[in-house]
Amino acid sequence: MAGTNTAFEEFIAEEIKQYKGVYVPVKAGLLRRALIRWAPCDKLHPNPDDEFCSPKVGPNYRIVAEYMDSFRRERLHSKRYCEEAVTVEKIRPDGYLILNGHHRWAAALRLGFSRIPVEIVDLTSEMDVRTILENTKHDKRVTLDLDEVVFCKSEDAPAEKPLPFPWRTVYKERLRLGVPALFRYLNKKGYDIWVYTAGYYSADYIQRLFKKYHVHVTGAITGTGRKVAGSAQVKKELTAMIAAKYPETVHVDNETVLRIFNRTKAVEEYALGGAGEGWSQRVMDAMETFQSHA
Repeated sequence: MAGTNTAFEEFIAEEIKQYKGVYVPVKAGLLRRALIRWAPCDKLHPNPDDEFCSPKVGPNYRIVAEYMDSFRRERLHSKRYCEEAVTVEKIRPDGYLILNGHHRWAAALRLGFSRIPVEIVDLTSEMDVRTILENTKHDKRVTLDLDEVVFCKSEDAPAEKPLPFPWRTVYKERLRLGVPALFRYLNKKGYDIWVYTAGYYSADYIQRLFKKYHVHVTGAITGTGRKVAGSAQVKKELTAMIAAKYPETVHVDNETVLRIFNRTKAVEEYALGGAGEGWSQRVMDAMETFQSHA
């Protein structure tokens, strides 16, 4: 695959033609995700919905060339190369769909490398959301953004103590100080907790992370930023199902708590006065206010 850019683009176009409208994401399972760290390059398939595959955008060959140079240098000193794994999900009819790392995969292909390191994830599917809604017994929920609210974005931000060894080497995300206490409070008050992230995490990874902090998360919705064919209609259907299940949703962010009545679209707002010290207690105070108005 070391041919011209035109030949490579023809190869991508053929891959898209073969898999677009045919592939179906399937669960890889915990054992496969734990054991498989390298995969054959020809078992990885470009994502038809990624800009990398768009004729108007396409591969950035400068980035591909930089990765090729980096891989060559790394191979001079080690059998390994491409320290950052390509993020993929298992698909039918075969192989893995690339979620993040198209240019690294392209560099490995064009160098003639047979394998590349991968991280296999199981993103939240439509069926996962339907299963959550069918199994929960509560009629109110709280939603939070993992990336912007729950996980610490700065090394200087107040954070929970790291998990004990060896779990701290598995779960490296730092939780905002007070999040476990807040989630425990919400669990006791009968709220379902739904967390959202644009990151490519396996949903069960997020569930297990919070279990290590002795709290329960009802739904972990991962990979929210990805484009999926037909996603607009699916999103509309799931939104209607959520509104039917939960008359009330409370959304918590850094600055405010919003109480949303899903059927009437009425909104109550509680200002938190900032995201600094005491943030979790202020969220709980807001929740008490909502409870007193119920």
